[in-house]
Amino acid sequence: MIRNLGGAVALLLSSTAAFAASHGETGVTIVLPEELDIVDPCEASRSNVGRVVLQNVAETITELTPDEGLQPRLAESWEDLGGGTWQFKLKDGVTFHDGSAFGATDVAHSLERIKSENISCEIGAKFFGGIELTTEVVDDTTINITADPAQPILPLLLSTVTVVPEETSMDAYVDVPVGTGPYTFDEYNRGQDIKLSLNENYWGETPTVTNATYVFRSDSAVMAAMVANGEADIAPAIALQDATDPEMDFSYPNSETVYIRLDTEMAPLNDVRVRQAMNYAVDREAFIGTILADGTLLATAINPPSTIGYNHDLEPFPYDPEKAKELLAAAAADGVPTDMEITFIGRNNNWGNVVETLEALTAMWADVGLNVKLQMVEVAEWLEHYSNPFPEDRGPEIVAAMHDNANGDPVFSVYFKYASEGLQSGVRDAGLDDMIAAATAATGDERAALWSDLFEYIQMEQVYDVLLFHMVGFSRVNPRLDFEPSIRTNSELQLSQISFK
Repeated sequence: MIRNLGGAVALLLSSTAAFAASHGETGVTIVLPEELDIVDPCEASRSNVGRVVLQNVAETITELTPDEGLQPRLAESWEDLGGGTWQFKLKDGVTFHDGSAFGATDVAHSLERIKSENISCEIGAKFFGGIELTTEVVDDTTINITADPAQPILPLLLSTVTVVPEETSMDAYVDVPVGTGPYTFDEYNRGQDIKLSLNENYWGETPTVTNATYVFRSDSAVMAAMVANGEADIAPAIALQDATDPEMDFSYPNSETVYIRLDTEMAPLNDVRVRQAMNYAVDREAFIGTILADGTLLATAINPPSTIGYNHDLEPFPYDPEKAKELLAAAAADGVPTDMEITFIGRNNNWGNVVETLEALTAMWADVGLNVKLQMVEVAEWLEHYSNPFPEDRGPEIVAAMHDNANGDPVFSVYFKYASEGLQSGVRDAGLDDMIAAATAATGDERAALWSDLFEYIQMEQVYDVLLFHMVGFSRVNPRLDFEPSIRTNSELQLSQISFK
């Protein structure tokens, strides 16, 4: 594993001088692989938005940390009142960037907004799909939140909810996000950069970093070179082949799972034999140590193995192209149009070597007789195919995706990925809907067991997708910084956690 064990003296001198001259000694430049198409805090569950906005500009009610578990953020404490209702005591004396006071009415508005039918907020659709939220403002710093059906882990769910002022529109996304975070959103020069600066009225500890500039480069080698040359401080997501310098590069399991979402409502993908064939046709091991890092794990669920209820008895589909051909032949004999063209939608810069990964998959499927056509698109167009409602004039489609769940519970993934009404689900299965509801409402050992059974049903009985890899991430960090990437770095990059050597 590549680790940052100390800065090289010559590089430190040249890099520090370059940054001191152009950005100030306490400013940072971060180079991202994707430009943001939207900056609204209610979309901060998307990795490209979250890296900039989450906890920097807009803060959450609670916060899940890698080392200490669930912690207060804008809430001071919480209590289970029973019947699906939790009471949250909020921090006093907090203000938004516009000078208005933060309070319980802002939390109530933010919860209503993420569930609004007039805008599509990913946080609401992803993490609160199938859940009705009602609020009671007790006083300025006390709010009761009721979930129906009851959610025994509601405080954990609220670690995803970014809070905005109650004046924020319910009908439109914001172009300049306003939050309570340690940084204000100052500029977005489309096609060029985003600039944040220190919030002088922040309620918490004053961070070391005083300002940040985010720039966008689609080429991993270019991002890595920018950090090496002193043009940037952090490249949070670079490809395996560009992580070549042990003084600057980090590798880490990043809680991301790569999978192929299948549209199981349309022929030929509505036949389980075709879905099985797509799995048997993939030589998963061939990717590891070549275009994906050593340490990449083969996936048997949409969540990483650290998640409760992960079924460790499940095994990945073996590489068996002859079995795939037999399944396709049997399906074709029954009239399934196995030669029908299947559109394969990929997202540019979704992960390092994404194009090479998807081209290899396409070739493997072609080898067993499947007719798959790869189409790479930018994030906005990709979302049109990945999120409901899907295009009405589409043919059979599959979508490559990378899903992040660093929160420890499948509830952050399963509803919106597999439920019949899920935002990004290609499945319509009433029995699975019941399994999701039961697991979501359960606690303790029963909860873990129900999730485990559900994962077996998805992978082995119904084969609803092509599960591929639990990923290893690579980041490059300028040696002048005291910062080490974590499991959350691909989707969240808190400037307040950065200091200088």
